[in-house]
Amino acid sequence: MHSPSLSELHAFSTAARLGNFSLAADNLHVTQGAISRAIARLEEHLGLALFERHGRRSVLTAAGRAYLDAVGPAIVTIESASAQLRRPHAGTHLRLSVTPTLFSHWLIPRLPDFNAHFPGVMLSFAPYRRDDPVNAPEIDGWLRIGQNPWPAHIAADYIVGRELVPICRPQDLLGTQAIRTPADLLRRPLLAHTNYQGNWAQWCAHAGCEGEVPAPAADFELVSMLVQAVIAGMGVAVVQRCLIEDDLAAGRIVVAIDQAVQIERGYFLCRPAGRTPTPALLDFREWLLKQAASGHDHPVVSAPPGARENPLATST
Repeated sequence: MHSPSLSELHAFSTAARLGNFSLAADNLHVTQGAISRAIARLEEHLGLALFERHGRRSVLTAAGRAYLDAVGPAIVTIESASAQLRRPHAGTHLRLSVTPTLFSHWLIPRLPDFNAHFPGVMLSFAPYRRDDPVNAPEIDGWLRIGQNPWPAHIAADYIVGRELVPICRPQDLLGTQAIRTPADLLRRPLLAHTNYQGNWAQWCAHAGCEGEVPAPAADFELVSMLVQAVIAGMGVAVVQRCLIEDDLAAGRIVVAIDQAVQIERGYFLCRPAGRTPTPALLDFREWLLKQAASGHDHPVVSAPPGARENPLATST
């Protein structure tokens, strides 16, 4: 067996989410020493550092962020499946498939609020497949990236992700070489997402940039790696704002120019168009839309669930 223990993974994911070993210890009802030892064993097992200290905060390294993106959804799936087996008749089962990036950066921090409002709904998560046809009978809903129009056999509601913003380090906004205009931004090395290198051209077109957009100096396959490259001083990037809430709140990065651009691509809650949504999926949809519409950079406490008379509708 080459996998670490679940106690080590719980310590790692909780410390990563809270940014502090002491808070993680309180959350898991163990000592801070237990958290430190568990993460030390995990780092020894993997042969790399997962955290680095920034004052009182413990910040994920690039490798740590990539590892969290990979194992975070699996931890939630194991916990949900175990809880369901312990209480097989406790409530409704809702099985979802979620894009890993949205799962780790946006959805997971908000799930405690969903559980608080819908304690009878047992969540479980199917493995993500990029080429998923969105028709598996054992899955109730899919959170996928895409844009309208969707194929006729898929009913989709836009949730979040259309807001594209440029990011840099806080120190890049200071001094004589500070970034103040789009032109200043384009004089820095441009970093891009491997799968969405057109983001820079889209942002510049809407921001009124003049001239040709320089080619990216480097590209990264994961948003977490792209953000870590910005933090390390490799350059500037444009990303979907919903995926960088924690990094903005912690001050690791800042919005370089307060000029967001709305793109067509975003994250949608999908289901087969010919399938009647379950009551649990309707509750989840309503809760998702309230979270997305709140306008806050952090999870909010949503209102109690409303009526369920209307089926899921395809919306923009």
